[in-house]
Amino acid sequence: MAKVIVAGAGINGVSSAVWLQRAGHDVILVDRAGPASGTSYGNAGVLAAGSIIPITTPGLLAKIPKMLFNSNAPLFVRWGYLPKAIPFLSRYLSHANLDHVKLYAKTMTQLLYDSVDQHRALAEGTGAEKYITNDDYYFGYDTMAAFKSDEFAWNIRKQNGQDFKVLNQKEFGQLDPIYKDKFDVVVANKNHGKISDPGAYIKKLASYFEAKGGVILQSNITGLIENERSLLGLKTDDGDIFSDHVVFTLGPWSGDISKKLGLVIPFESERGYHIELVNPSSMPKAPIMVASGKFVVTPMDGRIRMAGVVEFGGLDALASKAPIELLKANAKKLFPDIRYDRIDEWLGHRPTTANSLPLIGRVNKYDNVLTGFGHQHVGLTGGAKTGRILASLIDKQKINIDLSEFDPNRYSR
Repeated sequence: MAKVIVAGAGINGVSSAVWLQRAGHDVILVDRAGPASGTSYGNAGVLAAGSIIPITTPGLLAKIPKMLFNSNAPLFVRWGYLPKAIPFLSRYLSHANLDHVKLYAKTMTQLLYDSVDQHRALAEGTGAEKYITNDDYYFGYDTMAAFKSDEFAWNIRKQNGQDFKVLNQKEFGQLDPIYKDKFDVVVANKNHGKISDPGAYIKKLASYFEAKGGVILQSNITGLIENERSLLGLKTDDGDIFSDHVVFTLGPWSGDISKKLGLVIPFESERGYHIELVNPSSMPKAPIMVASGKFVVTPMDGRIRMAGVVEFGGLDALASKAPIELLKANAKKLFPDIRYDRIDEWLGHRPTTANSLPLIGRVNKYDNVLTGFGHQHVGLTGGAKTGRILASLIDKQKINIDLSEFDPNRYSR
């Protein structure tokens, strides 16, 4: 049995902690704000096994100027932050080519294809099982032309084994009448799922971990305790904690720590927003990506969540009004007849690397340090499996996935 610190209590960290505990290890889970306090709470809730196409697709660069000056486009930049973001954005946009899309799709398929099964395995016996459902995940296109313009992405998904079915307006309207006449073409992605309340789900997993003897420490990490090639532990606001291994799953707060680990990662916090229609008079049956606005609508426990929008503005700035107003306008357009008690608003941060690939694996600078962060838009989807992989790496078990493209050491100093 080893002592392990897991730093970060989003889905990657909580999954790591549970799997390590099940393997017999003594685990401390430390987080600045507690389990599911960030993106793991506010995501769209979809277990999106088919989300293997990055944001950086061919032609994106040419679209950006128009999107930045269009208040109805799902891309925002806080202009005061732009000078700081430019070096990252330059590297990020350099991946907007077909070769990288194909590499990303092949690589992420390994991590995401069995996401529902991975979450069911993680949640087994924890009480969190009730939040997981098997649902098709739909993509809705306003016109056939819009679908055709996205056809290259569907071809790549098909080449990577994704199962989907193309529906016309009438067929989809019969499946989910709330969207009658809203979309000309809808793609139904099979073998997908949903978490009906992501925040409650992860907190339930964390409660299970704690009930089984795990320790959760809510504290800021202030430094590393080093001894040559070993990381002996972490300095926190509540004192030093020591361990045999340290796993860093700090999500968007991984930037500064990664530098201390000897990694220079092109990395940004991508700000994401959601609104929720609380106690709606009608409820959609399954999650759908509204292609025209690049936002996801998900039926959750007692509310409809609409999540999406990309904003570059750093970790510290307050929420912007424009992204929220855009989501509210989209809600009014999509659901003009639905009544609800109120609209709740949320801002969170997605950890984004320049090539959009997460960093999962051992850090060369130390003999006992691993990372699991940078999942961008698929953190919840890939989180259960990421935690399982990290736990297996600590036990030096064979991994049935090629981790080479996830290797954090490509950014070693």
